Amino acid sequence: MSPRPLIFLTNDDGIASPGLEAAARAVLGLGELLIVAPSTQQTAMGRSFRGRQDAQLEPIAFAVDGQRLRAFHAEGSPATVVRHALQVLCPERLPELLISGINYGENVGTSISASGTVGAAIEAASRGIPALAAARQVPPDAFLEHGEQDWRAAEHFLRFFAARLLGNKMPFDVDLLKLDVPEEATPETPWRLCRLSRQRYFDRVLDAPSLESRLGDGRIVVDIEPVSLEADSDVHALAVDCVVAVTPLSLDATSRANFCELRRLLQ
Repeated sequence: MSPRPLIFLTNDDGIASPGLEAAARAVLGLGELLIVAPSTQQTAMGRSFRGRQDAQLEPIAFAVDGQRLRAFHAEGSPATVVRHALQVLCPERLPELLISGINYGENVGTSISASGTVGAAIEAASRGIPALAAARQVPPDAFLEHGEQDWRAAEHFLRFFAARLLGNKMPFDVDLLKLDVPEEATPETPWRLCRLSRQRYFDRVLDAPSLESRLGDGRIVVDIEPVSLEADSDVHALAVDCVVAVTPLSLDATSRANFCELRRLLQ
């Protein structure tokens, strides 16, 4: 009898995040869960390989619906923690799926390059592990706080897509899926396959920029340019049509430009 599939769960909001607990609840019956996450908040770390050099994986009590799960944390970025844990905890049996999230705050548009949630998923995908980066839309001022959220819709869609990734091989050039669930979504909300928008979506605004302005000053805002917003993009799906955005991502970030044209330009 083959063992249940091993599902690795992580995030960038830290081991104490209710979003991580929601992710575990969503896939509780789909396989054997292994939870490894940063010790502390690591939002916007991207795929950074940073962390306390003497940090080790530390076991922690973690239970969902009365079921105790194997869980660890370490003081490092999401990608660092995933890289380390795969070598320490999974040397002979790689996970069949890595889930990163459920994140406090959507990861859409070009802003995903800063996302620790996506960074952790990319780290797994780069090692041949199917990955799913999941997020729930929240106001920007809620990104860094573990506030109360209704996770039911996000749990529903995470379970739905996780079950399909476990049972099927993704097509060539799809290395990970990005899932973004609107704030007001329900399990009945439609979902849509999307392209990644070329817009940045998030921005930090300084109301009175000067040489005295500090890097941490200003406020994070959602900035959408309606005229140039692509109708088939993740930003349009989530922020305009309020449907669940499912975006296939590739590790190959090569431009799709015509190489002959580019060569003439460069020569």
